[in-house]
Amino acid sequence: MTEQMTGAQALVRALENVGVDTVFGIPGGAILPAYDPLYDSTKVRHVLVRHEQGAGHAAEGYAQATGRVGVCMATSGPGATNLVTPIADAYMDSVPIVAITGQVPSAMIGTDAFQEADISGITMPITKHNFLVTNPDDIARTIAEAFHIASTGRPGPVLVDIAKDALQAQTTFSWPPQLQLPGYRPVTKPHSKQIREAARLIVESKRPVLYVGGGVHKARAAAELRRLAEMTGIPVVTTLMARGTFPDSHPQHLGMPGMHGTVAAVGALQRSDLIIALGTRFDDRVTGKLSTFAPHAKVVHADIDPAEISKNRHADVPIVGDCREVISDLIAAVQNEFDAGRRGDYEAWWKVLNHYRETYPLGYKEFDDGSLAPQYVMQRMSEIVGPDALYVAGVGQHQMWAAHFISHERPGSFINSGGAGTMGFAVPAAMGAKVGRPDTVVWAIDGDGCFQMTNQELATCTIENIPIKVAVINNGNLGMVRQWQTLFYDERYSNTNLHSHRIPDFVRLAEAYGCVGLRCDRPEDVDATIEKAMEINDVPVVVDFVVHQDAMVWPMVPPGTSNDDIKVARDMAPVWDTDD
Repeated sequence: MTEQMTGAQALVRALENVGVDTVFGIPGGAILPAYDPLYDSTKVRHVLVRHEQGAGHAAEGYAQATGRVGVCMATSGPGATNLVTPIADAYMDSVPIVAITGQVPSAMIGTDAFQEADISGITMPITKHNFLVTNPDDIARTIAEAFHIASTGRPGPVLVDIAKDALQAQTTFSWPPQLQLPGYRPVTKPHSKQIREAARLIVESKRPVLYVGGGVHKARAAAELRRLAEMTGIPVVTTLMARGTFPDSHPQHLGMPGMHGTVAAVGALQRSDLIIALGTRFDDRVTGKLSTFAPHAKVVHADIDPAEISKNRHADVPIVGDCREVISDLIAAVQNEFDAGRRGDYEAWWKVLNHYRETYPLGYKEFDDGSLAPQYVMQRMSEIVGPDALYVAGVGQHQMWAAHFISHERPGSFINSGGAGTMGFAVPAAMGAKVGRPDTVVWAIDGDGCFQMTNQELATCTIENIPIKVAVINNGNLGMVRQWQTLFYDERYSNTNLHSHRIPDFVRLAEAYGCVGLRCDRPEDVDATIEKAMEINDVPVVVDFVVHQDAMVWPMVPPGTSNDDIKVARDMAPVWDTDD
């Protein structure tokens, strides 16, 4: 089917044909031609955000909640550069989004024209791929290619920058287009020899660990992971991006590893003789001082991105492939080992791990003055709201408390900014998640610092009928930075006091945005406050939980040190000796 139309009409038609139902964006001069046919689309809903960063994070939240590609749109220059942070965030966390930006007319590119920025050059290091389109005939094909690249292989962000004259010019629209992607052939099927070698190491090991990252969830391999874990009896740790991929309540689950991981999870990796790393990248927040990480372990590393394998830690058995296919093949290979009478014995290993788990369970300090402990808020929210909700966190102390003290039982139920650690992520990402899953309860867990970076999107939520719920963990400070100042800078609190117990009044701010505002500062009021928030489903709700400023995240591996130095409280020595 071919039709004559403008490049802008071709853009909108292409978006419709690839299945887009929502675009988050703000119009401006260079992208304005695209907004005219968008006005007539009956298939694509445009959500008018209040800041382009909100559009990008909303596209991320939508993508993570639905598994589909999220879409954001902005004009040239500052509109496009405001998308840089969410694009970088999506790149670090492998989130499939397509960012569409307008560009000055092609004849003016490179002249420092009004609102010109080389956004394709700026984003080259933080996109999976990007395009600069100056020919209207290329628009439809480029959109199809962008969505294919974003959603296949290792997911990630793709930028499509379109010159204004290409949007305005006439073109012949044809669908489906012929993709032109020479060299782009993601490997999904693992090599059988590597799978057999991994299975052999599994049954020969004495202290194995399944180290599970976000790639397992993105491959929709949670069911396969559970089968592999249960058939082998191997302990499981799940990274920040994989929380919920293996249920917290499962007896083989040891929790989250890393700088603020559980003692059991950190200890399991540190003491292991075999790490089966699935869809994860051995980032610094998990490994601590890399040269001291898991010193006695061999490594099986499976990832769809070959660039990640042996990048940080040498892989004894490298496996390139989609985690769902990798784990399915591992199950078959391990079963063959079992059938041949070879099976691992992990009884002694579990005694060690259970000792860690029983001796150092997660806990927190309650304050003598009756102040509210943020961890208690998370616990009660977990109990009252339940595991079927989506929890969307920003970055900092509240993110760690949400990771630990909310029980994550379902794949994809915890959405947060992991790799980039982007303040301001939670509110717009929750908005995008709610648009993608309107029948699901969505809670944004935010800090008072993060909340003040993007809370203008509450206006969008109210006007567009997107009733998210926001829990602001308000300690009046940039909490994680204050914690580091307490521990490593002799309590010299330089520029971390936000005074947000007083300014602004978050309840009145919420009401000004058309939301319901609630406040809770006493433990005895927590349940009733959460229950009241859960009863309100026609408008957004913001709950200002006023908590003690000195609540800290424990356990903690001090930055730059070995995971052997993990501590569970400020004045305690590391929990074990290296010879333990």
